[in-house]
Amino acid sequence: MNAVLSQNASAEPDAGNVRRAGADLAVLSLSKAFGGVHAVEDLSFHIRAGTIHSVIGPNGAGKTTLFNLITGLYQPDQGEVLLNGQSVQGMPPERLARLGMSRTFQNLQICMNMSAVENVMLGRHLHLKRNFLAALLRWPSLRRSERACREQARELLCFVGCEAYLEAEASAMPYGALKRLEIARALATEPGILLLDEPAAGLNSAETAALERLIQRVADQGVTVVLVEHDMKLVMAVSDQVLVLDYGRKLAEGTPQEVRHNPDVIAAYLGG
Repeated sequence: MNAVLSQNASAEPDAGNVRRAGADLAVLSLSKAFGGVHAVEDLSFHIRAGTIHSVIGPNGAGKTTLFNLITGLYQPDQGEVLLNGQSVQGMPPERLARLGMSRTFQNLQICMNMSAVENVMLGRHLHLKRNFLAALLRWPSLRRSERACREQARELLCFVGCEAYLEAEASAMPYGALKRLEIARALATEPGILLLDEPAAGLNSAETAALERLIQRVADQGVTVVLVEHDMKLVMAVSDQVLVLDYGRKLAEGTPQEVRHNPDVIAAYLGG
C-alpha cells in the first residue's frame, strides 16, 4: 500500500509491485470499565506482522471497545498497547495513522456529498505536501501532486473491486460498494495494520465472498489485518489466528481449527 498498490490495478486488481511492511501489535493487560461494568478486563494478546487476526465473541463481549482502545478513541483504565514494540499509550487517532494504523467502522463513515474518488483522496491527506503559498498560487508541483493523488485513489478503488464506480457519487453507490469504498479510503493512508470492524455486516453472500477475497489480497500486500466479525464462515476462511472474547475477557485463542473445537467457545456461543 506504499503510495500505489499497483500501476496496473484497474487491469489486475490483485497485483501489487509495492508492498507495505506489516505492523506487529501487542496488547498488554488492557482494561476498560464503564460505570462499573468491565467492557475489557485484563486482556493480553499478540498479533504477528502480516497475519490476519480475527476477534470474535457474543454481542457485548467487548470487541468494538477493544478496537476503540487500540485506535486511541478510548483511553484504557490500565494496560498498554504496543505498535511495532513502541508504546502508543495516549496517542490520538491521527498520530496513530501516521504510525501506520488505520481502521474502518461498524457504521459507515462515508462523505455522501463527495464522489467515490474524493472519499479515497481524503485518506491520502497524510501523504500530501502542505504549502499554503503553493495552494494559493496553484503552483504546478501542487497540481501534479493532486493528479497523482487522484490516480492513486482510482487505483485503490479498482483494487477493492469498485472499478464500476470510478465516476460515481458516493450517494449513488449500493451498500456493498460503500463498504469496499471505506476499505479503499483506509488503505489510502498506507497502513501497516488495518482494523476492520464488522465489514461483512449487511452484505449478501456474493458480497461477503468478494470481501473475503479482498481481505486476503490486502494481507498478500503485507498489511496486518485485524478483523471483528460475526460471520463465522468468513472468519474461519481468512484467519491465521482467532481471539474469542466473552464479557471482556479472553475465552480462547488459537487457529480457526483450534477455536472451532474449543468446548468453552462452543458453550459461549450455544449457551451450553
